[in-house]
Amino acid sequence: MNVSDPRPPARPGRRSVLKAAALGAVAAPVLSACGGDGDGTRLRFYQSKPEVLGYFDQIIEDFHRRQSGIEVKHDATGSLVASFVRDAPFDLVCVNYNLDESGTFVGRGVLSDLAGLPEAGRIDPNVQALVGQYASYRDETSVLPYSVTAAGVIYNKDLFAQHGVGVPTTWTELIRACETFRSRSVIPVYGTYQAPWTISQGLFDYLVGGTLDVADFFARLKAQGTDVGPDSEVSFQRTFAPAVEKMLQLGSYANPDAASRDYPDGNAAFAQGKVAMYLQGPWAIGEITKANPRVRMGTFALPATDRPADRKARVNIDLSLWIPRGAAEPEAARQFLSYLMTPAVMDKYNAENLAFSPVRNAPAVTDERIVDLEPYVREARFYQGAGTYIPGIIPLTNYLQELVFTGDGDRFLGKLDNDWRRLAVRSL
Repeated sequence: MNVSDPRPPARPGRRSVLKAAALGAVAAPVLSACGGDGDGTRLRFYQSKPEVLGYFDQIIEDFHRRQSGIEVKHDATGSLVASFVRDAPFDLVCVNYNLDESGTFVGRGVLSDLAGLPEAGRIDPNVQALVGQYASYRDETSVLPYSVTAAGVIYNKDLFAQHGVGVPTTWTELIRACETFRSRSVIPVYGTYQAPWTISQGLFDYLVGGTLDVADFFARLKAQGTDVGPDSEVSFQRTFAPAVEKMLQLGSYANPDAASRDYPDGNAAFAQGKVAMYLQGPWAIGEITKANPRVRMGTFALPATDRPADRKARVNIDLSLWIPRGAAEPEAARQFLSYLMTPAVMDKYNAENLAFSPVRNAPAVTDERIVDLEPYVREARFYQGAGTYIPGIIPLTNYLQELVFTGDGDRFLGKLDNDWRRLAVRSL
């Protein structure tokens, strides 16, 4: 798996228990003492993204050569939640920023305020604002974005050229492109519904994000409290219905066997030149390129309306940096964080991983496979996927799988409203 594969991790019972325990254990964290001038300091660094472990190991070696006072121990197998439970959190963490884990730590106020660091001042405010859409604590800056990935529609440039299809800029043009490809016996859009996370990341996130303000919707939904239903001012049934209708319309152009196809099947089909469009992100681009380095592809933001100016890209903070309040070596952690965020280190990481830098005036992206998404990132014409705002306790991906199988949008949206209302009641 490459880049920022968003497949959700399994949620075993043990993890849920640990998380519940952690929230109680870290409710009133205590700052640990800093180790003098740093001589002989051992820094515990947590970074577990498998495809980039080697990159960070090399960065750690470079850091060791540049100074001798801090020894960085790279941990890729430990548990963040368990480390808080044991009152021994890692000193510096570099992980995907998400609602269920990172957002929980932010909301509980167990992370250090990094606002005073020079590196915090370099972050694009529009990117930094993405952190607060999931959680916040007072006016603190608990998390610094390190890498941003943007996702859209991966398309086969040769098939588009061969069949005289231009990159669609409106919903009507997108449907017309699908009709053209289907009439020429080319699969318009490849579906991998056996892996329900791909429905959430693709059809659901793209059509919802392309038709409404996702962050504003969830902010208003939370503010509304337990009054969630078809007649309430804000609800899934009232607000998401047009997007769900378009989901089902675009899904009708998928391969007939989409229900039995998995994520690797989609990558393989695209690599073989059988597919015009694929609703995936840069994590898939790497896999496709490995299978067929000669395939020519690009990525465009899916148009969900007939106004070209409405187009937006789906983004996520692929990697973020944070320091727990209870870190044993907070000063050493800040020093290593500063090194990780030097342009030579940070820009290289993002370029090699088909990602975008979160800082102001970052180097332009040149990779033709993602370059068309750059204006959306730099101009903040983006959104975090609607599916990423829904807590894991709500089985969204299962509901989405049922939706694409049955086509029953009312049932799908009703389930979301009911589950959200029950969750809101439990949160009182």
